[in-house]
Amino acid sequence: MNTKTQSHYDTIILGAGAAGLMCAGFAAAKGGRVLVVDHAKRAGDKIRISGGGRCNFTNMFAGPDNFICQNKHFAKSALARYTQWDFIELVAKYGIAYHEKTLGQLFCDEKATQIIDMLLSEAKDADIALNTSIDAIAHDGFVFRATLSGRNVTATNIVVATGGKSIPKMGATGIGYQIATQFGLPLTDTRPGLVPLTFGPQELEWIVPLAGTALDGRLEANGTSFEEALLFTHRGISGPAVLQVSNYWVEGDTVYANLMPNASIFDALRRARADNGRRQMSTALAALFPKKLATTLSENLKLSGNLADQSDKALQDLSDTLHALPLKPTGSEGYRTAEVTLGGVDTDALSSKTMESKQVKGLYFIGEVVDVTGWLGGYNFQWAWSSAAAAGRAIADHP
Repeated sequence: MNTKTQSHYDTIILGAGAAGLMCAGFAAAKGGRVLVVDHAKRAGDKIRISGGGRCNFTNMFAGPDNFICQNKHFAKSALARYTQWDFIELVAKYGIAYHEKTLGQLFCDEKATQIIDMLLSEAKDADIALNTSIDAIAHDGFVFRATLSGRNVTATNIVVATGGKSIPKMGATGIGYQIATQFGLPLTDTRPGLVPLTFGPQELEWIVPLAGTALDGRLEANGTSFEEALLFTHRGISGPAVLQVSNYWVEGDTVYANLMPNASIFDALRRARADNGRRQMSTALAALFPKKLATTLSENLKLSGNLADQSDKALQDLSDTLHALPLKPTGSEGYRTAEVTLGGVDTDALSSKTMESKQVKGLYFIGEVVDVTGWLGGYNFQWAWSSAAAAGRAIADHP
């Protein structure tokens, strides 16, 4: 098909990212006329930079419990009907070598562009128009009418796969939310997700000198905790554990950091006291934590004297503090560095089986634009694949 002359499509997919490209392959599989449009110069730009350029394309443990949504049951259908194993099988079919990094996270051995090339190959029967703006979308009661970079086309179906607001430097605009609102679909509140947390001047006074210091810890926010790496930065805290809890943290809340999640600090300090009671407290802590952190903790907690001077109660109190160190962020780094957008198109307005709007026939929403957000570690890609497959299959079966 020639995208310059074709005026009607069975399906127009807005967005040539992970979800959009995946959906195109399914929607065009049975001969459907499909057009994918994107304002970017290249397809799959977020895929290209993901996972340090190696694309953490799914997670072996992906399931409904790894996703945040106001309706906790919504994602079950799509995730069950196109699983991580289905995508892994597709990756293997294309001979793309991959490996597990940690916690079920799967990465390409080579480049993320292999995933983009695979998706483009799967969508080979679809037309793809890049550098194309979405000027207007409307429905006349029979078909959708779209103006794309000044060109007027019609379609039986529109799939909104435009992503969220995260990483605006890559062109994220939130246009998908505007389209949802235009057609009367409700939105849930949106905010940055999987994002570093920032602090006010008082906390930064002791955090900034620790910039670059990392350790394995467990962070907890609002009853949900993650045990991964914690990194201190010039603006606050980051690292996988922080990005994970940022999805559950709400402004004004306190985050609790367990600085030694897999052992008792009390027991470690008691053993150190028995071995050498003359050791200074800061020295004892330096045997358990990075030196800069040990020094800062000693100063902030006003620890003085040596181990022999500390009673069991004093050591227990210190241990309790370090197993649940309270940290009160004032905010996050925002959409600038957020990996995803929390919230989005309210799932109550969508079919969980097809991702189609319940009130506007032929209008679908998939991927990040929907109020479904995964944990860090390949889960959001899996939601892109699963939701795209749900919509694409429904379209192919009922064009």
